[in-house]
Amino acid sequence: MNVLVINTGSSSLKYQLIDMANESVLAKGVCDRIGLEHSFLKHSKVGNDPVVIEKDLYNHKVAIQEVIAALTNENYGVIKSMSEISAVGHRIVHGGEKFKESMVIDDDVMKVINECVELAPLHNPSNITGIEACKHIMPDVPMVAVFDTAFHQTMPRYAYIYALPYEIYEKYKLRKYGFHGTSHKYVAERAAKMLGKPIESLKLITCHLGNGASICAVKYGKSVETSMGFTPLQGLCMGTRSGTIDPAVITFLMDKEKMTVKDVSDFLNKKSGVLGISGVSSDFRDIEEAANNGDDRAKLALDIFCYRVKRFIGDYAAVMNGVDAVVFTAGIGENNPYVRREILTDMDFFGIKIDEEKNKVRGKEMDISTPDATVRTLVIPTNEELEIARETVKLVKLK
Repeated sequence: MNVLVINTGSSSLKYQLIDMANESVLAKGVCDRIGLEHSFLKHSKVGNDPVVIEKDLYNHKVAIQEVIAALTNENYGVIKSMSEISAVGHRIVHGGEKFKESMVIDDDVMKVINECVELAPLHNPSNITGIEACKHIMPDVPMVAVFDTAFHQTMPRYAYIYALPYEIYEKYKLRKYGFHGTSHKYVAERAAKMLGKPIESLKLITCHLGNGASICAVKYGKSVETSMGFTPLQGLCMGTRSGTIDPAVITFLMDKEKMTVKDVSDFLNKKSGVLGISGVSSDFRDIEEAANNGDDRAKLALDIFCYRVKRFIGDYAAVMNGVDAVVFTAGIGENNPYVRREILTDMDFFGIKIDEEKNKVRGKEMDISTPDATVRTLVIPTNEELEIARETVKLVKLK
């Protein structure tokens, strides 16, 4: 069966069509600048050069129509008609406390996703728009919602409750939710296969390190702790996000810099992180280049990032009373040997030792540990789209 995976943003729509018979990607692409001038669709049939189609994408419904047109095009399409799409899997950022797993989309599910808009005002509205557009174009095709937050719903209460008056949690559901759940789940399952052991027997620390970054403690296949919180701002410092800071910094800035609530939010989410520290870029490749050329602030940004990842690895090993493997994934985790090395330096007391030659790997699955390491270090490229497709097939077949 062919599954269309949709990841909708406010003015963009990414997609992949996956043949689940062998889990191969048939085509993928992105609709960009939806609702804006100079909108376009970039479509790639696997094995062929990308095709850029300039089109007035007035809204997400038009974008979905153009995706279907590209997928069925006689020159660069991969299917003959829309009837060959068996199901659609949608990435949904926030499922709140209601969804502990992926769900077949119906009216009740849509109601709860709408209720979660206040928890993810920048993401859930776009996700809803994508669902509604697909339902309009493909009303008879089953659809599944796969939530970024669902994997972390196995965290114990003492891990996700903030030390605020409990009635605030009861009133607003203000708590740690965690994100990147689909990625953490995928790489944890791949790690178990690489290690040749059932995931139910393993203690894993998965490090999703990209422009957005989070760490997850996966104990016996379940998330028991993660670094992101009520929003993706908590935890590690990231490309432009500050990560965890003293909350008093916010009121201090509001007083001294005369910042509004929106000003502070933009400051912490868009102007901080390694961009704010380095003054160079939010891209780690640029920062590493600047550091190699003697830029002290760029070196400091890298040091801070690596130090904080190291701290979380130590924290989560304590939380799980041990660790069998540390997994690196996402853009930085998969492709930056320097960052991996700096994070794991002086962690041999944990049994973590990496082979310098193996650590040069970029974008490929590999165990980069030394033979005598008692804790394995794995590099595993993430594949959130495939995980979404798998969840979709599982639910559609059960329904």
